[in-house]
Amino acid sequence: MTRHPNANTPGARRPGSLNDASHDDVSPLPREEYVEQAHLFEVLAARMRENMPAQEILESVREEILATTKLPMAVDFMLAELRHLGAFATAMERLPHYFTPFQSFVMAEAENDRQRFDIRVALEILRREAAYRAEGASRQGLFLYQLEVLCRNRMGYDSGLDAIAKDPAFDENWRNWIFTVRRQIGIVDTADLLFVRSEFYHERKAAEQGNPSLAAELIAEATAAGFPPLFGRQEGRIAWANRKKDPLLLFGALHRQLGYPEAPRPEAENPEERLLPVLARRVEQLESRLKLVEEEQRGGIDLNRFYKPTDFDAPNRNE
Repeated sequence: MTRHPNANTPGARRPGSLNDASHDDVSPLPREEYVEQAHLFEVLAARMRENMPAQEILESVREEILATTKLPMAVDFMLAELRHLGAFATAMERLPHYFTPFQSFVMAEAENDRQRFDIRVALEILRREAAYRAEGASRQGLFLYQLEVLCRNRMGYDSGLDAIAKDPAFDENWRNWIFTVRRQIGIVDTADLLFVRSEFYHERKAAEQGNPSLAAELIAEATAAGFPPLFGRQEGRIAWANRKKDPLLLFGALHRQLGYPEAPRPEAENPEERLLPVLARRVEQLESRLKLVEEEQRGGIDLNRFYKPTDFDAPNRNE
């Protein structure tokens, strides 16, 4: 059940820190919209596991959604797009005032036939993000969650970070830095990218100069130059401790220490789920072979069933 945002909520905004921002700045929609979005994505994923058609799911879940929200109208539009084009992502892309570019990107990747990205995992990603926004998201937690989604599911960093930068939750300073991450990710360590834009970076720099009190002055100078710290002291310390390590270890530490939301992991394929179809095909092959054996015992196999006459088989009339 979704809780009201408070200071003790994991990953929520902490007053007096860089996470201290109004809910409207980070989540442009009212809280009830995100609560209903989370319910929509949860129901879609659960009923898809039961092999229910997506159109029937949308028609039924529409009746469950609060009529005081705008989500029923969005569901109607999604249902129309699903009937005409057979996809969710196109409808979400055409509703940029309601669905964020990152939400549309995740759904488009799930519906891409060339990707091995399960749509049920995509729906769980969207559900957790909507629930996090409803609880009171911070820009730091939101960005780290979305970046972890890209890392864990091997999605395209270029288009993925571009979609993240277009999220209305991020201001100009954040967008500029996200584009920097987009250019340097894979070249510069992820932990270093976070560390140099944290308050802890300036604290260490001041300590190296032998005057820890200079940290506030260094932060003011960086802010005046257009490079304000985007992460707090704790995020910087965690990033410093995870330099030259797997980025997933960095995300794991952020989950444990600061309670930031964790991206769902791709589910490993269960070999037992594929066992029954494989056995069914083998039984069909055995039945075909048994029929051939029975025909051979009765006096021979009629090859006409497997042989289609062609024009070359007709007798040459000129002879």
